[in-house]
Amino acid sequence: MQRSMETPLKRVRGLGSAHAGTDHFWKQRATALAGIPLTIAFLVIVLSTVGKDFATVKATLAHPLVAILMLLFVLSSVVHMPSACRSSSKIMCMKKGRRFCFSCSTRSSRLRLALPPLSPF
Repeated sequence: MQRSMETPLKRVRGLGSAHAGTDHFWKQRATALAGIPLTIAFLVIVLSTVGKDFATVKATLAHPLVAILMLLFVLSSVVHMPSACRSSSKIMCMKKGRRFCFSCSTRSSRLRLALPPLSPF
C-alpha cells in the first residue's frame, strides 16, 4: 500500500469531477457581478443621450470614461454569455445534438456581438 504525503484536501482543491478547475464557475460569477454596475452605467449613458442631436451624442460617447465603461460593458457581456449559455444548455438541452447546435449558435452570436463595437464604422 502506497501512501501519499498529500492531504485529501490538497488532492481535490480546485478540481471537479472532470479534473478541470472551477474557472467556468468563477468566470460566470465574476462577469455577472461586474455586469450589474456596468449595465446600470450603460443604461444611464444611453438614456441620457435619448432625444439629443448627433453632435451631443458623439461628444458624450467620445469622453474617455464613457468610452471605457461602454467597452467594459460589451466585453463583460461577451465573456459572460458563453458560460451562462453553457450552464443553461446543460439544464434545458438533454440530447447531445441539440446541445451542440445550441453551443454553435451561441458562439456565432458571441462573434456578432463582439465585432461591431471594434469596427471603424
